[in-house]
Amino acid sequence: MAFNPLEEQGIPLHKQLRSWSELNSTPYDTEAVHPHTRCRVIAMNGIEIEAIMNSHNAARRIADVGVRQMLADVRRVEQQQQKAVNWLIPAGESVLANTIGYEQVAVDLTAWVARNEPDPYLRQVYEFGLLEDYDHLYRYANLMDLMGERRKAEAVTGDLTEILPGRPTIFHHRHPHDDLRRPMTVQAAHFQSILNGLTVLSAEQQTMNFYMNVGNRPEDPLARALYLEIAQVEEEHVTHYESILDPSMSWMTNLAIHEYNECWNYWSCMQSEPDPRIKAVWELHLGMELEHLRLACEAMKEVEGVDPEEVFPDKGVSAPLVFEPNKQYVREVIARTVQWTGYDSEFVSVDDLPEGHRFFEHQRTVNRDGTPSEQVIDRHRTEFGSEYRFSTEGDHPVESLGISGTTEQSGYPNPSAR
Repeated sequence: MAFNPLEEQGIPLHKQLRSWSELNSTPYDTEAVHPHTRCRVIAMNGIEIEAIMNSHNAARRIADVGVRQMLADVRRVEQQQQKAVNWLIPAGESVLANTIGYEQVAVDLTAWVARNEPDPYLRQVYEFGLLEDYDHLYRYANLMDLMGERRKAEAVTGDLTEILPGRPTIFHHRHPHDDLRRPMTVQAAHFQSILNGLTVLSAEQQTMNFYMNVGNRPEDPLARALYLEIAQVEEEHVTHYESILDPSMSWMTNLAIHEYNECWNYWSCMQSEPDPRIKAVWELHLGMELEHLRLACEAMKEVEGVDPEEVFPDKGVSAPLVFEPNKQYVREVIARTVQWTGYDSEFVSVDDLPEGHRFFEHQRTVNRDGTPSEQVIDRHRTEFGSEYRFSTEGDHPVESLGISGTTEQSGYPNPSAR
């Protein structure tokens, strides 16, 4: 199933503006919505926000009046698209329930991308981030239970995503230099790798933005502390993923790639969306994005003299991104990579870090007064006699992270000892 947006007809730009009532979308039913429909809404909100901010950044660095006008015209429509998507989330969905949705996006989107990444190094990049978001889902699920919400996390995720420990969040806190990865280049990378990188970055950036804005909303001090800690990890993840993108891209090429990525993502959503009303939103927005891509390609040719055929694949993309269960794959990644950490741009077992490595000093500094991600599990065990987990595939793949295990048994050395 191939898709080539360069060969598709879009909606003329002058027909794309909508009224306030058209944008004020009827929200989905938080009790009845398919979990992966929620994921698609969250993900596409992130895709739109990345496109908007990229356009603003371009406008601040481009002097050509015609290009700036085109950016302003398209950006106004992109803002409308973002509102129509984001307003699908109902007010009755609590911040914590929405948070569980965000982390399910991070798990199932990143797992699909890792499974479909042609470059071995980039696959490691995604697998590394995957296990950290997987652990965040588990920490927030325990917090949701502690906060006395009327439903448990599994009611939000369904049986599509397990809720178990990943790489423990306490160990996600690395020196900033160890979150920088090797960048790809547009000329040498497989085009699927470019789409993968921009898509995951957009989702992670939106998660970072979300936590930066809602993390101070809970009244419970431990809840506020957990959001604070994980929000900081999401900044690490944005650094991690943005560093794999090509830093040498011109502004017009970068713009065109963003528009192409939006087309691919909306087309992907259409392929598996079970809700006909929301599928119609994806279809409408795809029609708009096709025209945005055409305009970006024209600017790329006229301003920079770059032919889109030099950048985009002749036959388009071969497959849609699919939100689907990734349970066995995630389990395999946990068993294989739970002890990984960053060392410059590479991934190594924490046991292989040299004595006195900056990881250990960073750990001692940020965790010296206690770590919220550990405290939330301890509190759940104290109040309920056990922690909250949701498993459909059996015992945890790492024995030390099983129900009777502790973080201290996870295979990571005590940072204070090194």
